[in-house]
Amino acid sequence: MQDVKKTKGNSSDKGAKATASRLLIVEDSAIFRKLLKETLHSRFPSMEILEAADGEEAMQKILSHSPDLIFMDIKLPGESGLELTAKIKAKYPDLIVIILTSYDTPEYREAAVQAKANYFLSKGTSSKESILTLVESALAGR
Repeated sequence: MQDVKKTKGNSSDKGAKATASRLLIVEDSAIFRKLLKETLHSRFPSMEILEAADGEEAMQKILSHSPDLIFMDIKLPGESGLELTAKIKAKYPDLIVIILTSYDTPEYREAAVQAKANYFLSKGTSSKESILTLVESALAGR
């Protein structure tokens, strides 16, 4: 897939099913969170989908709900999504983090690799189907 780029060296071998998984969307836009949540529920109706609008709320949800996968926006109030990803991956290295952002530049892609994000998706070029396929494959590969 051209619009889906896996970063290097961050796969996990644990068994997990997308339908019984828990996912966290970290995104400051309530409208985008709602659209992504609806899209995910259309394919994975039994998936528990949590939401956070900023890094502080995201860390609370991670501690209390142990998600299997996180969609992370880069631009967040306070701490950036890249800083938050690095912090999360340092503490939870097997947690799958997908950067989903409007800021699709080589610099941000490299920063995502440095933060140990598992995947990088551009909001502008990723289709609903490519997002759903990525979630399915990422969780199946755990």
